Amino acid sequence: MATPRKVLHSSPPDGGWGWMIVVGCFLVTICTRAVTRCISIFFVEFQTYFAQDYARTAWIHSIADCATMLCGLGFALCYSPAIAMVGKYFNKRKALAYGIAMSGSGIGTFILAPVVQLLIEQFSWRGALLILGGFVLNLCVCGALMRPITLKEDHENPSELLKQEYVSKAQKQDLKQISMCSPLMKEWSHECLCHCSWQEYSFLLMPDFMVLAVSVLFMAYGCSPLFVYLVPYALSVGVSHQEAAFLMSILGVIDIIGNITFGWLTDRRCLKKYRHICYLFAVGMDGLCCLFLPVLQSFPLLVPFSFTFGYFDGAYVTLIPVVTADVVGTPSLSSALGVVYFLHAVPYLLSPPIAGWLVDTTGSYTASFLLCGFSMIFSSILLCFARLAKKIKRTHLRSLVKDANTKQQIWTNGTIAYSVAGELDQKDVEMLAIDTNSYCNR
Repeated sequence: MATPRKVLHSSPPDGGWGWMIVVGCFLVTICTRAVTRCISIFFVEFQTYFAQDYARTAWIHSIADCATMLCGLGFALCYSPAIAMVGKYFNKRKALAYGIAMSGSGIGTFILAPVVQLLIEQFSWRGALLILGGFVLNLCVCGALMRPITLKEDHENPSELLKQEYVSKAQKQDLKQISMCSPLMKEWSHECLCHCSWQEYSFLLMPDFMVLAVSVLFMAYGCSPLFVYLVPYALSVGVSHQEAAFLMSILGVIDIIGNITFGWLTDRRCLKKYRHICYLFAVGMDGLCCLFLPVLQSFPLLVPFSFTFGYFDGAYVTLIPVVTADVVGTPSLSSALGVVYFLHAVPYLLSPPIAGWLVDTTGSYTASFLLCGFSMIFSSILLCFARLAKKIKRTHLRSLVKDANTKQQIWTNGTIAYSVAGELDQKDVEMLAIDTNSYCNR
């Protein structure tokens, strides 16, 4: 097959094949995040079959989520690259594109939740997992849709230039020349790769990114246990199996609305510069929902919870890549997203077993849900205070600059210094300087 010719784009196309990338990412989120969420429906089956407590059973879901965010294994090889590709193809409509792409998680949950329950009833949990495995094979089709794009800003990135320079020099040298100067070549290439790596991950020292990273840790800890324990909690308060699965479906379909509407709204000119605020608002609202969950002990009360939590969950999930891109820029988006989703891994691994241990210890879900709610609210408050501190610092710097500009030293004649107010016109200042020089020459 002929190698496709790479076209250099001055800016993201905001359309074209980009919409196929969105479709591919949409299918990826269905096959990864939606399937992982549906493990919550298997929770009671696993617990009954293996006769284990909540904490040990929760490791099944937490390890799957952690491996997706942490390793280069399984879902991780599909999820993070697909999300990064959307950011490369879109700029003006980035939030909308991410809203559509990430809505696959909600649509998949809406469809798969009742289907998985039916599969468990018909084929047991083993047969249901086999069928889900066949469905996940469609990730191969999603990968075929991904097409790399080369942007002008990528060539302006020093790390990319160094990589290209290294490749071009290596190609020009024959095997004999390389063998003669192999120690020098190895040393130079090592320095080049180290410099490239530093340039690629220099965003790690940005204060804004460090605050976002810490906030993500607390947010990920708070959101993960709910998807594991919503169905078991509903069953514990007397909700039937079908109704409990229906709660997951409601959460999934409202998640879609949150994805698309928040993506569309934050692309508007009036809200585009307030994406951070929209993100922390959505995270805080999900935290409040978790705080109220222990008092909702019937199906009619759990339905509004699924609506509210699902909507704001879809909202902030859509904004995570957008906010990350606003902080680090598009050239570093792929690496930054890798770090952000890597930070999801540890909370995803630990929070469900910790929540399960609290359920086993206290005999109720109250402590687990309260801990989740306060964790998400703290994540939101942390970002809020960081934004306020940054705004106060900017205001202080502007006031200092304004004060410095109000008085300027115009000229000096011997020991006498003359100063005038900043309100003087620049032309008047120049005329005064000319008159002073002529007087001194006399």
